[in-house]
Amino acid sequence: MKSLNDDLDLLHNWLISAAEQGAIAIICGSNGDMDTIGSALSLASAFPQAMACGVGISKIAKRMIAQTKAPFLQLSDEAPMWPKKLVAVVCVDAAAPSQIGLTLPDVPFAIIDHHDTNSWEIGENDLLIKGDVSATTQIIFAYLQKFHPRCLSEEVRKLLLAGLITDSGRFKHANAETFRCAGELLMGSKIDYPKFLETFESDRMTDSERGAMAAGMQRMESKNAGEWYLMHTRVGANEGRMCNVLLAAGAEVALASRTRDGITRLTARAPRVSTARGVHLGKIMELIAEKIGGDGGGHAGAAGWSGPVDRITAESAFIHALSGAKKER
Repeated sequence: MKSLNDDLDLLHNWLISAAEQGAIAIICGSNGDMDTIGSALSLASAFPQAMACGVGISKIAKRMIAQTKAPFLQLSDEAPMWPKKLVAVVCVDAAAPSQIGLTLPDVPFAIIDHHDTNSWEIGENDLLIKGDVSATTQIIFAYLQKFHPRCLSEEVRKLLLAGLITDSGRFKHANAETFRCAGELLMGSKIDYPKFLETFESDRMTDSERGAMAAGMQRMESKNAGEWYLMHTRVGANEGRMCNVLLAAGAEVALASRTRDGITRLTARAPRVSTARGVHLGKIMELIAEKIGGDGGGHAGAAGWSGPVDRITAESAFIHALSGAKKER
């Protein structure tokens, strides 16, 4: 069986070949979270021909970009501006084409991802690197360690560590390899971890965001979906944060839905105790995509789906799929 180390060799050869021919766009997942932004920026640091870009940037990612002064190009989802000599694309932390939020140019592409589910169609000149890790930044760190150790500056280490912290849920969904990676990132730097962590804990909401969260709580409904206690609501933004609030309120599974421009998006979260007893939200979202269309997938404890379906139909599909998941005693 091919190991991640073998995959890193394939990735290096693919990137070197592309870099010799022209420009490389390293595209982030459209949610713009710290894992995808940190992965793209860190990988781009190894190649002068590469640019980290994407359509979305989260608050934490904006803060880290400013703190590290990292170059990031925000693209228009309707009319992205590509370099004239673009020869390849790398998509980081996206389990499906829909998760990058734009149409890819017609060039070979590489996918670097860590989600449990994946719906990319890989062609002859394309590459899929998929690691069983807590964050995509772990794969990027391993690649830079092996082939570009001089690129592991203090700023790059901060970007990688930020992605690892946030995508593991502040290490709530971590394993031994997650902690090993975090330790190696810190041991090779002068990062003051407690001070660095304040970067994430100081994520203050605006008054409008607080109002939106309060409205979401007022619309919240709870029910038993099979053997699982589900709490769900409709929001206009901050779906992930809303799910975390529902989990804190006692949900075994939390669901937040959002509709904009005819596209419905579902975001779901589950604590470790639920995933250990049988919930796998990524597979549930993938099943929804098979039943009603759209794209869905993710991890056991964090996943999403989006498609041109009305909200009630999408929520009903999720509840039906969740009801079919048996709880291990």
